[in-house]
Amino acid sequence: MTIGPQTLIDTVGGILRFDLGAKMLVAVLAGGAIGMERQSSGKAAGLRTNILICVGSALLMDLSMNIGVAFGETRIGDPARLAAQVVTGIGFIGAGTIMQSRGTITGLTSAATIWVVAAIGLTAGAGFYVEALGTTLTVMVVLAGLGRLEHSLLRIQRSMNMTVRVRPGVAEAWLRDVLAAEGLAIVSVKTYDHPTDRVFELRARGPSRQFDIARSELGSRPEVLNVLFD
Repeated sequence: MTIGPQTLIDTVGGILRFDLGAKMLVAVLAGGAIGMERQSSGKAAGLRTNILICVGSALLMDLSMNIGVAFGETRIGDPARLAAQVVTGIGFIGAGTIMQSRGTITGLTSAATIWVVAAIGLTAGAGFYVEALGTTLTVMVVLAGLGRLEHSLLRIQRSMNMTVRVRPGVAEAWLRDVLAAEGLAIVSVKTYDHPTDRVFELRARGPSRQFDIARSELGSRPEVLNVLFD
């Protein structure tokens, strides 16, 4: 029996899984593009991390779609089951990138990026290449383009109410000096003395980004017992 060229191509393609190779390529391109932006921004979850997450998600999505029919013509099980586990499981990696120290939280953008890279990998693994690459472009615009806007917003002057609880005898001048060193000025302040502490209820003004920095700095001082922002 003579095997035609098209039949031979289909047979070889079925064995070597050219379609899976295309999915892996799209996953590498998408994860690599986003990872490159993260790497250039000095983030821990950089080029290799995002590529591996995207490729792994694409592979699991492909497996999820094909494992049910691998041993027969009738599909067995739910093809979305493995994909759903990826969405849940990626949260553990994302949670590892979020750090909290004395009221200051960092790593939320990296965690969100990891989550969306996994989603792009699932999309590529399902064979929706245009959607995967289109989402990649959107994410890169958000990360790179809106980053400058975000920094501009953080430099905008704002006022905020603060309650600073300190040890007895700590002077208001000391608090003013600490906040001034972080770029914040006290607009108004009221002092309340108690047997075990002194409480300053104040309104401060300065760049938006400096309030989190000031909270961290105050929290590290032995004179300060607690800091609350209203």
